[in-house]
Amino acid sequence: MRTTDVLWADASEIYEAILAHPFVTGLTDGTLPHSAFRHYIVQDAHYLRGYARALALCAAKAPDEHALTMFCAHAGGAIAAEQELHTELLGALDLTAEAAAALPVAPATQAYVSYLLAAAYSGSYAEAVAAVLPCYWIYARVGEHLVEAGSPDPLYARWIATYGGAEFQQVVDDVLAATDAIGETVSAAELARMRHHFTTTSRYEWMFWDGGYREETWPV
Repeated sequence: MRTTDVLWADASEIYEAILAHPFVTGLTDGTLPHSAFRHYIVQDAHYLRGYARALALCAAKAPDEHALTMFCAHAGGAIAAEQELHTELLGALDLTAEAAAALPVAPATQAYVSYLLAAAYSGSYAEAVAAVLPCYWIYARVGEHLVEAGSPDPLYARWIATYGGAEFQQVVDDVLAATDAIGETVSAAELARMRHHFTTTSRYEWMFWDGGYREETWPV
């Protein structure tokens, strides 16, 4: 089996839970409150700043120039996504990027980013890639699913088009290929660590959607 097949099998039930979550189903039937989507976009902006740093760490640990340049480009792309798509969506939600940046980082966001950076800093290249992979792959799979369903809300349709498009899918395919190349060289112990990180950050993906839906704040 390819390494990506092993990883996806580990997290397949988590992915199904994401598809069934009312945040995701609310995008396609238009029932998701704009306040929940606004909370999600604000947290996604916070998250992407940390995610870009984790991608930069993947680049720093990359064993060859191809992987180095790919992850450097993706780190820059994460920041570009924040500046472009988020600015557009926040504007439609009556919030500026500056005001969004000043809002608190929610618990799930803080926990997810902290885990990503810890795995990328302390782990091997293989572990770092496994930790960042769910954000790529699950978004592409969710985007593909949502494109088929569509949305009556133009704001949600705009978001869906970004993650369900061929351009983003090509980015994901490149990382999947890199992951399978890693899998051909790792030991059984390192593969086990990759699987642990991939499953953990897949769970954080569910928690991130859930936090958006609940408009999560710190309890105390």
